Amino acid sequence: MSNIVAIVGRPNVGKSTFFNRLIQRREAIVDAVSGVTRDRHYGKSEWNGKEFSLIDTGGYVLGSDDVFEAEIDKQVELAIDEADAIIFMVDVESGVTGMDEDVAKLLRKVNKPVFLVVNKVDNGKRAEDAVEFYALGLGEYYTVASINGSGTGELLDALVEALPEKEEVVEEDLPRFAVVGRPNAGKSSFINALIGKDRYIVTDIAGTTRDSIDTKYNRFGFEFNLVDTAGIRRKSKVKEDLEFYSVMRSVRAIEHSDVCLLVLDANRGFDGQVQNIFWLAERNRKGIVVLVNKWDLVEKDHKSVKEYEKAIKKQMEPFTDVPIIFISALTKQRIFKAIETAVEVYKNRTKKIKTSELNDVLLPIIENYPPPAYKAKFVKIKYIMQLPTPQPQFAFFCNLPQYVKEPYKRFLENKLREHFGFTGVPISVYMRKK
Repeated sequence: MSNIVAIVGRPNVGKSTFFNRLIQRREAIVDAVSGVTRDRHYGKSEWNGKEFSLIDTGGYVLGSDDVFEAEIDKQVELAIDEADAIIFMVDVESGVTGMDEDVAKLLRKVNKPVFLVVNKVDNGKRAEDAVEFYALGLGEYYTVASINGSGTGELLDALVEALPEKEEVVEEDLPRFAVVGRPNAGKSSFINALIGKDRYIVTDIAGTTRDSIDTKYNRFGFEFNLVDTAGIRRKSKVKEDLEFYSVMRSVRAIEHSDVCLLVLDANRGFDGQVQNIFWLAERNRKGIVVLVNKWDLVEKDHKSVKEYEKAIKKQMEPFTDVPIIFISALTKQRIFKAIETAVEVYKNRTKKIKTSELNDVLLPIIENYPPPAYKAKFVKIKYIMQLPTPQPQFAFFCNLPQYVKEPYKRFLENKLREHFGFTGVPISVYMRKK
């Protein structure tokens, strides 16, 4: 489990530039998938061998400054609740503002590492000006210029030093299924229907549960751990509609799982927030099963299911090889099918294919449809193997890996899916020099 670091601060202090700078180094490698950069508010970063998840709260608040005043308090409180460390960004050009003071007041009460970061410090004069931020009462500060990255090294050294050590929990080798989705999509009802007793009492009392709950589950002949975020809300502080909230919640559950059961409300469809969670799971290379809940309440005709499914797959492109199941947690319709499918996806994710079989099946196909020539140079793929990673990754060894472009990699991915069945699982295809 990696630590979560949240970046907070008022608008236009440069949070997003800073965020992009931190995830860029890795993102470029990790996300060799096109079309994944849809939401830039969540990423993984690594420094001195320590990995952490980074959340840019700024990306979640739209609206005018006065709307922002109220929102920013909510965001900061959330970050305080959820993150393991907080980066509070201010801007040397505008100096200490009233809004900065409000945020500082909330952060002074926190017993988590808080890093005050003064941005846009790109010369000696500005470094002197930064002294006024001592007035915020948060002690030492770090000066950076996110535009060119100066100063980020010292900040990151201190940050990873301060992150709590996460114990690696060694568990029995049971698949871990996370139930995720936006608030009120019916996650708790789904889990109650599965477990058969109201272990997650769907209440509106503040602080019902504090962290994602794991349930060891054995029914219908399957055994697995259920990672649940459903019961987790603190109504007292947080308005349920805060998009940032469900994303932050999902981050933990997703990172902690093998397969994500993404529950969505049939009446709301595959909307922006559900997509955020979907891409989060995809980017973490987890198995995914989409559950369309409350299907019993939808006006239907004979072609509803097909059309609904088509509409969802359109939004998922290019990763459309994902099972979609129409359920009703209320009437328990198809909830067994949902678990059965999750188990299938888990098996797909852990599937290992013999090198000889890979080469026998794919080399003839590649022979018939070779990669397009580039600048009159021909790419020859000689050999294929599956890498020894927890999720499916394949290396294609060839003479000119740099000339193999995205569309052809997608072609290879589709052939892998077609012949070896990886439904519900993101696949990574790498070109390596022979």
